[in-house]
Amino acid sequence: MGATKTEHFTDAQNKIASIAKALGHPARIAIIEYLLKVNECICGDIVNELPLAQPTVSQHLKELKNAGIIKGNITGNSICYCIDEKTIAILNTYFSNIIQNVSKQKCC
Repeated sequence: MGATKTEHFTDAQNKIASIAKALGHPARIAIIEYLLKVNECICGDIVNELPLAQPTVSQHLKELKNAGIIKGNITGNSICYCIDEKTIAILNTYFSNIIQNVSKQKCC
């Protein structure tokens, strides 16, 4: 398997790819949907909501946080997670641009 050669792509392309990769698992989509529903929560709440073990949920939270999709604040010995609106705005701009350009395109 070859190297990804991410240095050959723009920072914006690498950022979108990182976000998309993090969104590429149904458990992470479920976590995002749960965070949107409750507005904010701690890791234990998410574990109770999903059919996954706590270490697995923690790993998915880590991936989402590394991609910038969620952010967390430490409160005591718990971490409260929420959606990072800046990253969602990046996705919104990216997909809005695709929608605008696709509508102008003539398909073969």
